Amino acid sequence: MRTSHPDIHAAGDVANAFHPLLGKHIRVEHRANAVNQPHVAAKAMLGQDVAYDRVPYFFTDQYDLGMEYTGYVEPGGYDQVVFRGRRDTREFIAFWLAEGRVLAGMNVNVWDVTDPIRDLVTSRRPVDAKRLADSDVPLAHLLGRPDTTA
Repeated sequence: MRTSHPDIHAAGDVANAFHPLLGKHIRVEHRANAVNQPHVAAKAMLGQDVAYDRVPYFFTDQYDLGMEYTGYVEPGGYDQVVFRGRRDTREFIAFWLAEGRVLAGMNVNVWDVTDPIRDLVTSRRPVDAKRLADSDVPLAHLLGRPDTTA
């Protein structure tokens, strides 16, 4: 959370912070960063060797449409979008992939899947797109876990 000046730190919406998982500086303008980054900035100010490595996340509710986005992908930074669920009823998860790896996922009116989406992103393991699209295959199974809740 240290800026280009060694005595100045930034956190929250204004912070364009280096993300170790992504290997680049990013800025996420959402309260999640304002809540989570100050702890890391404070440790850095105290001289501790820390990095803000939380997977980018934001949520929004637009009338009857609730969305959560986990991960990070720039426009054109993916080669495939996989949908899981039913777009016609607006209950689905969209996954952005590059070379078979999940870069980001957005759940729309589907709940309690943020953790497995984050795990798919951080694993950096290729996944089978057909299984990813199949709502009958628990997301945890795509990571080789027996958990059948998501």
